[in-house]
Amino acid sequence: MSTRQFFVGGNWKLNPTSVGKAKELVEVLNKAELDPNTEVVISPPSIYLIPVRDAVSNKQITISAQNAYYKESGAFTSEISSSQIKEAGIPYVILGHSERRTIFHETNEVVALKTRAALDAGLKVILCIGETLVQREGGETTKVCEGQLSAVVKQTKPEDWSNIVIAYGPVWAIGAGKVATTAQAQETHVDVRAYLSTAVSKTVSSETRVIYGGDGTLYPLKS
Repeated sequence: MSTRQFFVGGNWKLNPTSVGKAKELVEVLNKAELDPNTEVVISPPSIYLIPVRDAVSNKQITISAQNAYYKESGAFTSEISSSQIKEAGIPYVILGHSERRTIFHETNEVVALKTRAALDAGLKVILCIGETLVQREGGETTKVCEGQLSAVVKQTKPEDWSNIVIAYGPVWAIGAGKVATTAQAQETHVDVRAYLSTAVSKTVSSETRVIYGGDGTLYPLKS
């Protein structure tokens, strides 16, 4: 089995409320002593991407956008494209976050199209998957996560997965003050790897980083 680099990310969502406060957060991170073996990615709101990019001086910190559309340009008010993100010097994008899926009704197929567009533009993707509380209590966690992954598998090639990090974030553990247990997260990680092994390849299953993304933070697990 290959050695996968640990990954820790922070999705700022619709925070903070000013660019000044964003820069204050960056200054704290710039001074932090970070594990050299861990990739650290922060994801500010789109309006702060460039100022945050310019403020980061710690070379261990990478920037991610929180979303991108699957069209490169056109009459799509309020959207930003993966090519625009790439041109701005932002290497990552979060796609398929549960808030995009539930609040903005993004389907598995739309997330997959966005993933394809991001990869084609040269971005790395933090691909979010996860189930609702009703789905977990109904024993559908594996089915739901596999469905979300299946749509992306149909739009990708095996070599694309070296640029994808899977963030398992159960919907019921995001912004609700709840956190999945290590056992719950680990169980789903095992299921994800089993699916990738069958749907893509054993190599992709072994080498793709799978992290826990509940409670608003992306945590690495040894899975």
